Amino acid sequence: MLSNANRRAFLNAVYQLTLAELIKTKRNIFFTGKIFRYLSKYVITSCMNSVFKALNDPTRREILSLLQEKDMTAGEIVDRFNISFPSISHHLDILKQAKLVISEKEGQYVYYSLNTTVVDEILKWFMQFKSKKK
Repeated sequence: MLSNANRRAFLNAVYQLTLAELIKTKRNIFFTGKIFRYLSKYVITSCMNSVFKALNDPTRREILSLLQEKDMTAGEIVDRFNISFPSISHHLDILKQAKLVISEKEGQYVYYSLNTTVVDEILKWFMQFKSKKK
């Protein structure tokens, strides 16, 4: 999910692009194509940036490794580290913003689990750079 500042910038850019295209042409097919190309590029770039930011920290990578084994509560995660609960909460929040982790409330506990969909998207993105065999 985009932050409020990014969402505002995104909507402003779409609005500016829309106005410019409406002024230039009345061809809706070309206009729609440009919008979708722009939107997909912006959304993918924004998503990838948050994923790479989340993966940049060794603590967050270790949290992802723990969640690969099983779903855990924040308290269970804190027990595995020598850092404070607020710090772990901050790391979990960054992982959630990058959509690498999903949280689900069960009673009084919040369970965190690994979101493999985003991992699949990252791998697909990396695979586009694989060199082709000659």
